[in-house]
Amino acid sequence: MEKEEIERFRRLLTKQLDELLKEADETVTGMSNQKESFPDPTDRASHETDRSFMLRIRDRESKLIKKIKKTLLRIEEGTFGVCDSCGNDISSKRLEARPVTTQCIDCKTQEEQMEKALGL
Repeated sequence: MEKEEIERFRRLLTKQLDELLKEADETVTGMSNQKESFPDPTDRASHETDRSFMLRIRDRESKLIKKIKKTLLRIEEGTFGVCDSCGNDISSKRLEARPVTTQCIDCKTQEEQMEKALGL
């Protein structure tokens, strides 16, 4: 992969990481500053449902943050775009769709088929 393309992925991932960290910080700040009281049980239940949903989203984003950090490390190490399983290059098309991927489409498909067969 060419240096310009790798640098473009680095910028894209860094920007995405910054945005996710900012959103996470805003969520923590917003939740810690909320001292709302809901006398109506329906309002309280609705608020708790919204809060639970937001926390699930942030949990998923937390996992993505870890993957982005690992991918940025792979860029530094020079292993970005190389499949962890077979050692072949990961197609640019796949990296465009999912920059944090660590497997080529063939290895990922094979892994998913194996998981399906094992019932995982």
